[in-house]
Amino acid sequence: MTTSEHRQSFAELASDYIALTKPRIMSLLLLTALTGAVLAARGFPDALVASALLVGGAMASGGASALNHWLEDDLDRRMGRTKRRPVAAGRMNPRNALAFGLLLNAGAFAVLSVGANTLAAGLAMVGTLLYVVLYTALLKRSTVHNIVIGGAAGAVPPLVGWAAVTGGLSLPAWYLFAIVFFWTPPHFWALAIMIKEDYARAEVPMLPVVEGEERTRQSILLYSILVSTLSLLLAVASGAMGLIYLCGAAVLGAGLTWYAVRLSLSRTRAAAWSLYRYSLLYLALLFTLVMVDASF
Repeated sequence: MTTSEHRQSFAELASDYIALTKPRIMSLLLLTALTGAVLAARGFPDALVASALLVGGAMASGGASALNHWLEDDLDRRMGRTKRRPVAAGRMNPRNALAFGLLLNAGAFAVLSVGANTLAAGLAMVGTLLYVVLYTALLKRSTVHNIVIGGAAGAVPPLVGWAAVTGGLSLPAWYLFAIVFFWTPPHFWALAIMIKEDYARAEVPMLPVVEGEERTRQSILLYSILVSTLSLLLAVASGAMGLIYLCGAAVLGAGLTWYAVRLSLSRTRAAAWSLYRYSLLYLALLFTLVMVDASF
């Protein structure tokens, strides 16, 4: 084997290990974690705490995702969207994904414990357990409510960020948790509508597969209104946010609701795709608004 082939093999292996961590999901989780920290500090937190939060958070998120690859290799092989993942495609031994996931989580706990505090580290591990055990192992293949209950895993990072700064948890942190928790179903159900056949073939009881697209569209609209309302309550009820956030949240929430109404009326995959993309933008911009408002 030539030197160039050795380099290519190493590059492919590195790419596969990066893929195990699901970087796109990680980036959104890190944003929500940092938002919790900025809101708690009323500005950018101490550099050591912020560094520990971002490094430890990335390791916890990546480790949980790697464990998800290990647990779902059979399911991933049956779905067009996931069949090229490293473990599912046979490019990586499942035991390597397991070891990588456990190692990253151990590292995350150490980094957060030393750089922040044990509450933040413990909450990060709770997030991993919710994602790997509650959602992936117990709920995803067994109930139509999988993403509703399992969505708690993705809502934990703001709590980690708040705890990293304060050593405790307060009402605004729980509002951030609730916003992500109720945002997750409409975001994921829009994707589920688009790849309904994939889930049906893999026998995963996602809402559009079990109860149909009409019920899914109704649920998306309900949850979109709910999350938009919660985003306003973060300012009105908790008193944590100012006018900058309140105005921005109102506009973003109106947009999310409009996309949900559009999906209910048009009933097309294109409308589902539009809502899915906007929901990503919605959460990113909403949490950016929190950080901007908290810094003034």
